[in-house]
Amino acid sequence: MRPPCGSLFPLIILKKTRRFHLFVPANSSETVKDLLKRHAITHEVLLANPNELIEMQTRNDSTDPRSSSTFYERYHSLEDVCFKYQILATQRLNRDNPDTVKVILIGSSFEKRPLYVLKLSVNNRPNKKAMWIDCGIHAREWISPAFCLWFVQYSLSFYQSNKDITHILDNMDVYILPVLNPDGYHYTWTTNRMWRKNRSTNMSTKCVGVDLNRNFDANWCTEGASDHPCSEIYCGAFPESEPETQAVADFLRSHKDIVQIYFSIHSYSQMLLFPYSCTLEEAENHSELLEMVKEAAQKIQRHYRNIYKYGSGANTIYLAPGGSDDWAYKLGIKYSFTFELQDRGRYGFLLPPSDISKACNEALLAVKTIALKVDAKTQAPTTPA
Repeated sequence: MRPPCGSLFPLIILKKTRRFHLFVPANSSETVKDLLKRHAITHEVLLANPNELIEMQTRNDSTDPRSSSTFYERYHSLEDVCFKYQILATQRLNRDNPDTVKVILIGSSFEKRPLYVLKLSVNNRPNKKAMWIDCGIHAREWISPAFCLWFVQYSLSFYQSNKDITHILDNMDVYILPVLNPDGYHYTWTTNRMWRKNRSTNMSTKCVGVDLNRNFDANWCTEGASDHPCSEIYCGAFPESEPETQAVADFLRSHKDIVQIYFSIHSYSQMLLFPYSCTLEEAENHSELLEMVKEAAQKIQRHYRNIYKYGSGANTIYLAPGGSDDWAYKLGIKYSFTFELQDRGRYGFLLPPSDISKACNEALLAVKTIALKVDAKTQAPTTPA
């Protein structure tokens, strides 16, 4: 696979309070190092040859990678991901509900790839609420689709044996979109591993793609986004200009009365975030959301000895208008979160397959922690007989 801009290596630039990661063309490395040295900026080379890591990530040594016992501990092409969730859709957890896993077509991408949502539903209880999880909105964040598949498999495997996931599934349906940006994800497997945006084109520019997480109608295209089509954070021509964004927004609008929790899974930097990212103002239930992510981060540290920062997006990381979590919150889904999974920069978007298991288990613990707290807060009180 051709890496972007030839052979590259990432640098980390260290300042007193901030760390910046750069992905530098190999033929510019000495120039960049000299520039940093002249300005007395400390730096460290984290990956001298990322091409080897990319090749390792895309290699499948199994004779049948789709059925291998280690399927969930490797990265997979879009075709293999789609094949797997079609297989998962044939599984059932409850004799009384044969449609435990249902595949729902919610739209298609710019290049006409289908956008499939998996619905997990173990019973037909009236007035059930729901949880939404989307993955892969940014193409290069491969650990994100890996988590969505991990979550589905975990749910199917441990329902009725793990009390937390059993309680969650007994009390709410779960909608999972494994790859929100299928065109971009496919492109990272065939052409440019570090591609971020979708693959939409328009007549006014040679530049391709819109940042789908700047394309929702939440303070759209203000500070933290760009109206330049060549930018990595290009917001698009107008809110929901992209078919992927519009499909998700339409689905959530039509289900806003039942979806209580919204999760969007990203990488990297190990953060548990909540609205707002589009403004420095605090959300109405800021304290409640902060309490939830704090408990989730504490549990991750206790169980996995790993540290996650937490807080509102704009104050914890940076301003990012047009994001899906802020849009969902403004729609009325008051428990809305963005998770940034492993790592904190050692490998960045090139997280090795050997780290998939731990990264997914950390995110799973956070999802379960928050879902259980939301369920406890929103359960209708029972009337004594």
